[in-house]
Amino acid sequence: MSDGRARRRVVVRGQVQGVFFRDSTRDEAEREGLAGWVSNRDDGSVEAVFEGDPEAVERLVDWCGSGPSSADVEDVEATEEEPEGDSGFELR
Repeated sequence: MSDGRARRRVVVRGQVQGVFFRDSTRDEAEREGLAGWVSNRDDGSVEAVFEGDPEAVERLVDWCGSGPSSADVEDVEATEEEPEGDSGFELR
């Protein structure tokens, strides 16, 4: 971690596309003041990067374990990365 910031990349598997997972993730990230992005992957999973306050990043990683009520999350794979100084949160 540098400058008190954390960055985590998550891949969420299960019934996570077509259930507003990306929109809900963006809403949660913005509520926590995090930067990064979220995207659907061709294999049916959702990938996201969260950067910002370490505790807020961990809350978002934990949130991905359940996601929005319409999602059925089977697995969350999270990896730590070096912060890149991202700002804003985008849907990709």
